[in-house]
Amino acid sequence: MDQQERSSVEAEGAKERGLVHIWQAGSCSVTPERLPGWSGKTVLQAALGINHGLLLTEGGEVYSFGKLPWKVGLEETCTKSPILENALIGQHVTTVAAGSYHNGAVTESGVVYMWGNNSAGQCAVANQPYLQEPNPISISDSETSPLVSVRILQLACGEEHTLALSLSREIWAWGSGCQLGLITTTFPVTKPQKVEHLAGRVVLQVACGAYHSLALVQCLPAQDMKPIPERCNHCSQLLITMTDKEDHVIISDSHCCPLGVALADSQAENHVSCSSLETLEGKSATGSQSEDCQKTFVEDEPAASESEMTSVLSNNDGQEDSGISSPGNVLFPDKKAVKEYLENLSDDPLNDSQEKSISPSQEEELTACLPGPPGVSTSALNSLVVSCASAVGVRVAATYEAGALSLKKVMNFYGTTPGELGSQSGSPSPGPEGLKDTREEQVKLESMQGKKSSSLVDIREEESEGVSRRLSLPGLLSQVSPRLLRKVGRAKMRTVALTPTYSGEADALLPSLRTEVWSWGKGKEGQLGHGDVLPRLQPLCVKSLDSKEVIQLSAGGHHSLALTAKSQVYSWGSNTFGQLGHLNSPTTVPRLAKVLSVWSTAAGPDYSLFLVDGEDFQPGLYYSGREETRENNSPGNNCTKSPTLLLACSMLGYISTVTAGGDNCLVLVDRNIMGYIASLHELASTERRFYCKLSEIKSRVLRPLLGLDNLGTATTVQQLQDMASRFSKLCYLIGQHGASLSSFLHGIKEAKSLAILKHSSLFLDSYTEYCTSVTNFLVMGGFMILAKPAIDFLGKNQELLQDLAEMKEENIQLVDVLNTLFFLPVRQLHNYARVLLKLATCFEVTSPEYQKLQDSSSCCETLVVHLNRKRKEAEYTLSFWKTFPGKMTDSLRRPDRRLICESSNRGLSLQHAGRFSVNWFILFNDALVHAQFSTHHIFPLSTLWVEALSEEAGNVNGLKITTPEEHFILLSSTPQEKTKWLRAISQAVDQALRGTSDLPPYGSGGNIQRQEPPISRSAKYTFYKDPRLKDATYDGRWLSGKPHGRGILRWADGRIYSGMFRNDQGCCVYATGEVYEGCFLDNMRHGHGLLRSGKLTSSSPSMFIGQWVMDKKTGYGVFDDITRGEKYMGTWQDDLCQGNGVVVTQFGLYYEGAFSNNKMMGTGVLLSEDDTVYEGEFSDDWTLSGKGTLTLPNGDYIEGLFSGEWGSGIKITGTYFKPSLYDSEKDRPKALRKLGILAVPADEKWKAVFEECWHQLGCENPGQGDRWKAWDSIAVALTTNRRQHKDSPELLSRSHTQTLESLEFIPQHVGAFTLEKYENIKKYLIKACDTPLHPLGRLVETLVAVYRMTYVGVGANRRLLQEAVREIKSYLKRIFQLIRFLFPDLPEEGSTIPLLVTETKRRKSFCSGKMDSRSESPEPGYVVTSSGLLLPVLLPRLYPPLFMLYALDNEREEDIYWECVLRLNKQSDTALLIGLQLFIVIPMVSFPNSTTFTPSDKLKVIQQTFEEISQSVLETLQEDFLWSMDDLFPVFLYVVLRARIRNLGSEVHLIEDLMDPYLQHGEQGIMFTTLKWDCFYVLVQERGEVNAAV
Repeated sequence: MDQQERSSVEAEGAKERGLVHIWQAGSCSVTPERLPGWSGKTVLQAALGINHGLLLTEGGEVYSFGKLPWKVGLEETCTKSPILENALIGQHVTTVAAGSYHNGAVTESGVVYMWGNNSAGQCAVANQPYLQEPNPISISDSETSPLVSVRILQLACGEEHTLALSLSREIWAWGSGCQLGLITTTFPVTKPQKVEHLAGRVVLQVACGAYHSLALVQCLPAQDMKPIPERCNHCSQLLITMTDKEDHVIISDSHCCPLGVALADSQAENHVSCSSLETLEGKSATGSQSEDCQKTFVEDEPAASESEMTSVLSNNDGQEDSGISSPGNVLFPDKKAVKEYLENLSDDPLNDSQEKSISPSQEEELTACLPGPPGVSTSALNSLVVSCASAVGVRVAATYEAGALSLKKVMNFYGTTPGELGSQSGSPSPGPEGLKDTREEQVKLESMQGKKSSSLVDIREEESEGVSRRLSLPGLLSQVSPRLLRKVGRAKMRTVALTPTYSGEADALLPSLRTEVWSWGKGKEGQLGHGDVLPRLQPLCVKSLDSKEVIQLSAGGHHSLALTAKSQVYSWGSNTFGQLGHLNSPTTVPRLAKVLSVWSTAAGPDYSLFLVDGEDFQPGLYYSGREETRENNSPGNNCTKSPTLLLACSMLGYISTVTAGGDNCLVLVDRNIMGYIASLHELASTERRFYCKLSEIKSRVLRPLLGLDNLGTATTVQQLQDMASRFSKLCYLIGQHGASLSSFLHGIKEAKSLAILKHSSLFLDSYTEYCTSVTNFLVMGGFMILAKPAIDFLGKNQELLQDLAEMKEENIQLVDVLNTLFFLPVRQLHNYARVLLKLATCFEVTSPEYQKLQDSSSCCETLVVHLNRKRKEAEYTLSFWKTFPGKMTDSLRRPDRRLICESSNRGLSLQHAGRFSVNWFILFNDALVHAQFSTHHIFPLSTLWVEALSEEAGNVNGLKITTPEEHFILLSSTPQEKTKWLRAISQAVDQALRGTSDLPPYGSGGNIQRQEPPISRSAKYTFYKDPRLKDATYDGRWLSGKPHGRGILRWADGRIYSGMFRNDQGCCVYATGEVYEGCFLDNMRHGHGLLRSGKLTSSSPSMFIGQWVMDKKTGYGVFDDITRGEKYMGTWQDDLCQGNGVVVTQFGLYYEGAFSNNKMMGTGVLLSEDDTVYEGEFSDDWTLSGKGTLTLPNGDYIEGLFSGEWGSGIKITGTYFKPSLYDSEKDRPKALRKLGILAVPADEKWKAVFEECWHQLGCENPGQGDRWKAWDSIAVALTTNRRQHKDSPELLSRSHTQTLESLEFIPQHVGAFTLEKYENIKKYLIKACDTPLHPLGRLVETLVAVYRMTYVGVGANRRLLQEAVREIKSYLKRIFQLIRFLFPDLPEEGSTIPLLVTETKRRKSFCSGKMDSRSESPEPGYVVTSSGLLLPVLLPRLYPPLFMLYALDNEREEDIYWECVLRLNKQSDTALLIGLQLFIVIPMVSFPNSTTFTPSDKLKVIQQTFEEISQSVLETLQEDFLWSMDDLFPVFLYVVLRARIRNLGSEVHLIEDLMDPYLQHGEQGIMFTTLKWDCFYVLVQERGEVNAAV
């Protein structure tokens, strides 16, 4: 523990915790004493055996005291002073357990240590009667391979056995006896074995009595439940039988499976004959447990309480509110009768204080059997009789009427009035006057027979009756199981679950209340709770405790205790000394003890201890059981008549733990230092009491209300059911928290471990959800509607309602009482805040505990304010609906809709409205409603934008409202009114965008409202006005009323438009299979877009990318006809090729010229693959018609008139020319030099793409607009896209996210322009172009897409090379214009940036090798050019298609060059140097191996190569030598040859075409000229000379 934690613990008064007090049981006037010889260490846990005890300290040490006969030297003495168990030093024990004469401990690592008496193998060691020291035992799971050690959480020890609860929530047992629950007859069991019957279930706690065992098991989730089988899983007998006799039918569910019951033992001890076993309807351990596990649970409907005169209805079906009471049930008409009955349970009446302590929840348990209307519905009787008649045939049907009447008489008896009380045979106390009719008494007594082992009726009492369990009905049904009769006669209830479905989150974080109690072992005193005295070899579920929410079990010598979350205790087993807390003896089924507000129990051999909540939150301790008395000087034993308060224990302090064992009782007490302990007990006590109150509201108010008919409309019923479900969920959470706090008080009690601190969001969310459902119910007028059908029920119970609602006023309306009652949980939040603040004051202000408690208190208080505000909003909305009733308001009324403000006071009007028009504006939390006379329109707030109009526009008090389909202006009467509406609408829109719950952020002081909602947002909208978009729904991103970003547009006819929307952009899939991606305007393709038609396997696949105008191809575009293998690149008009264009085919044909109506018509140039050229007139596709010139590949040409289709025979009338041999070579291919003249100019291409980018920057025309508005548009685009991808983080990598963040900062560019600013702009452009979320990045991405679309595939034609180069240069020029618009201080093209003196670089001259500081040609980075700025970004993306064109165009030269390189590289270095006229040894110099794209980068590689050659040669000569280019050429040629550079010609031409002009005459230009002419062309054109020289 570090210093900070130590100081915090001391501040809480840790030294005054865990104080041990002990006294001897058997007396109610005790004087607890401190344990003698104890050093004062803080004790966390204590365990008591018959004559000894264990103490576990905070440091994990274990001490023993008392009689320790297994210790050497202590066999006959009693050790009053605790002694340390040295064998456990250093093991850090977390829990201990004590049996009658043996002990166990569990370490932090889950290892079990046992010591003490081992005569029955209870210490898991063979052949040793005693273990003197703690001995570790091995627990391993044999089902795993290799064996895995099992970690243990908890131990429980009995007389001769031990149980261990593992980390996986399974039970392991060892020792002797049937109480082990193992399938074995060999004892002792010294190797721990798993209790297989509970394997797979979640066991929460185990407890051991002397010879019986208990387990608290979590109920199975609803989805894990299995249907009840028709046959027993063990003996295969039918569970329900129907037998056809001569004149009647026998229906029976009296199956009794004998497997698992020790018959000999039970017969010997209890005299139960085999014949009498047949009267036990219940199954034995193995016989019924399978059915028990498969029982379908009904959620959270607590059954009636047990007493000697009362037993609950059959819980097997989980129903409570029945019109039939089982035999022995006492029906109480009111609370007064309940109290009178409780007084009659004891020989002496309850004293005043005890009478007052009876809580409403206890009364609820006792009055839960209140019946519904007497009698059984005819339909239920008919169903039962007809089902029987169908089994026995037509002859039975004849007796239908007689059978129905007889059956109805029996059912009427079971539905007797509440005031009629029955008496039970064998009861020591006579009950009130009951029914006297002999027939009715006989039916009662008969129905007591044949109970299942989970029945709530004492089996010994059944035996004493000695009458047959079967009932004969004359005529039809002579034998019917009482259980079936009760099922048929049960009153119909509205089936609404009052318990939420299984919540893994809550049960994983807090103790579960969905529990079952399982028991096994010896049961001769009824301590198993199954209604009999039979032993059980295997665990069996105690059905009567189902849905009782048991949270703690205690096992005494021969009795058992079960503590529930409602602070009630059920007890069963031996009651010889009144240890069960009541005087109904004997009892074999759980019954309520007469102690209330219990939160911890302990069971001794013949007594019980109950730790209860006192009036001032200080725990009180009640004792019930054996009481030693001395009369006439002779000792004797007596019993307490009722649980007695031990006043002396209340004086000790705050009791946290109570332990019982043997003749001793022990408590652990905490002193209230600085009020910390008192505050903890206050928090726990109030939470437990609050849970009891909520449970009472649920059972006594909410459940009856749900059972009423005519509760209004379906919406009201749904809202009521939703509120009931939320109430039940909150109630369950409160119960869990109360159980958690009870467990917390038993432990170290560190503030940081409080569940409300660790899981605060779980509590706050549950309260918020519940209050939301209540306010929704309130808005719909639910309490007013509910008051009408429930007037009788509410009127009779108004006093009860007022008590529950804590309202003392008189003459209060029922609606107000209900309203207050269901808002009661909000008060508990305030109580949390108050108590947490009290706890915080117990710590130093600087401690983390103080800060955590203070923050949690603040959160609770803030939520209280928030929920109260929500309640006021709901009440304000309800009053609005009352004030303005009508059809319009009924259509607008919704549970979650709240009124914010409305303009009925004419504070708001519509601009340009008619003189007699009526315009009413109502602002809700989700919509703005514009009402006109009897019509209205709803504008969802998620797609509504509001802005205040400037005074310059003339609308001083105007507000502009923008929606996807409408725009209007609202005028307010005053500036104050304008501000009010602007703020209200803005906050409402912001809240609607953030979700339905505007919860305050937990941990902060309040809810921070944004000044205005974002203009970019995600929303869903259905169009209603535009005929082209009518009923279409768009879901995606919006920007100022328009779709902008990623989204999906769905039409009613099934069309889907999905993708990115930017100024109405997206993707549309048509029914014909066509897919369009691009811009839209008014539901028509408009702007730049891509249309794919068909698939590659279809008959007519094609692709068009280009400009659209009103759904038609207009402007420049590229059309790829995949079927014909042709690609058109030119202008369009109304979906037709019109104007200049270029066509290339897969066969190498190239056409450039005019088009008209989709045909080649007019002047054009046609080139074939073999360089044949036709230049002239065309009349159709590939059809020559008119004047022209045909030039052959050898230079001959024909001039004249041509007609015919190319490739099919051409008719020529003209003159053939043979050029002279003396004509210049350059004059021959004159047609080739004219390519591109008839094509579309590069600057006219893709204008729509650039216009779209300018529009994104807020400019109507290129270069015209506000620069800062452009930067704002960029910021909006980045923010919008970041939010859009926030929900899909996989779309953005970490580097991409960092790039977007860096783009939020604009590079500094104002003022004197320097090289540093230029580099910053260059870096910004590189990042901007790397992401398509930036407008420039999207522009570059689109240009790359269209460029590849143009020059890939069929477009990879060598004739298109110059067009491709001109297109790139056009890109550079137009993008540079955009950049200069954003950075106006950037110099113009070709301008030089002034250099500072420090920026002048000294470099070596490549000729002399010496440092030279003379002024050289400006480097590329110093001269501002579009290529130098943008080619590094653009060219790498365009390089593949561009270089392919260069390779195709220079294919012949490349082949010659490569052939020469390969041939010369076969020569040795010496031969090659001599051939190159070099007579010096040249060191190996390699051409740098690097991947570069831009010409400037390639030139730097060449320069680097020259410098390395020069430096290497100079070092070889070791003298100053001035190189000339003539001297350097052979050396450079040698290096080029050895480098084997592929496609050198293509590289040279690419550099030449795209290099900056200012570099041509500098040093790099000279080096490039050397590479081009003196290397490449020498090898290509003069290869003969080089080869000859070599």
